[in-house]
Amino acid sequence: MTIGFILNGEDVAIRVDANIRLIDILRRDFSLMGAKAGCLCGRCGACSIIFNGEVVKSCLIPAFRVHGSEVITIEGFPQISQNNEYEDIITGFSQAGVETCGYCETGKILAVEMLLSKTPRPSRKEILLGFQGLKCRCTDPEALINAVSATADIRQRRLYGRFA
Repeated sequence: MTIGFILNGEDVAIRVDANIRLIDILRRDFSLMGAKAGCLCGRCGACSIIFNGEVVKSCLIPAFRVHGSEVITIEGFPQISQNNEYEDIITGFSQAGVETCGYCETGKILAVEMLLSKTPRPSRKEILLGFQGLKCRCTDPEALINAVSATADIRQRRLYGRFA
């Protein structure tokens, strides 16, 4: 089957079997290695991407569901966000002293973006809920809360020149 979709802001089309997973398409056909092929059953979140405006696990999405969709990977996120949102997150993580193992970093960055795009000043509980689908425990939950709070402050200053 041929599927057409938007990948990191560009229209693409590819011929694949209907049951091939999106993670495999991204890695094999587009050489996008940011989403990691971890557990391949939706538990770990290492394969996280933004799919039609939501952070999802690409190992659970068969090719036939991708047709007509928008997919943003970590490779495309800085370009699509004009680098501002990405830089906010990286700076927030740095200010909070968050260091990830690297394997889970993609999922954590995209989870922060989706959380702040919906809730600019999330509560502690909302932050923890925003990371519930990511099973890597390389980062202390308190550090993640601090990183998201720092990112929210940075973003508010960038957008409004002050804390909102």
